[in-house]
Amino acid sequence: MTSDVLLLGPLFAVFIFFIIVISLWELVWKGIALWKCGRNNQLVWFIAILIFNTAGILPIVYILFFQKKKKLIVKKQKKK
Repeated sequence: MTSDVLLLGPLFAVFIFFIIVISLWELVWKGIALWKCGRNNQLVWFIAILIFNTAGILPIVYILFFQKKKKLIVKKQKKK
């Protein structure tokens, strides 16, 4: 019975460390995605990302595939 208690301490520490790392990962990606949603006036995505905690998966999917892309404006130069 004593060996079970000794194993619980290190295992619990690893679990807490894992939770902290995942939380920081989620916080960074969620912050970036919420910023981009707000700037692009995409309210549905903003609410979805704000509510659902998916360990950074939903914000990454939004950033890679669903954010509005800026159009490049090519200026024509006048020839003299």
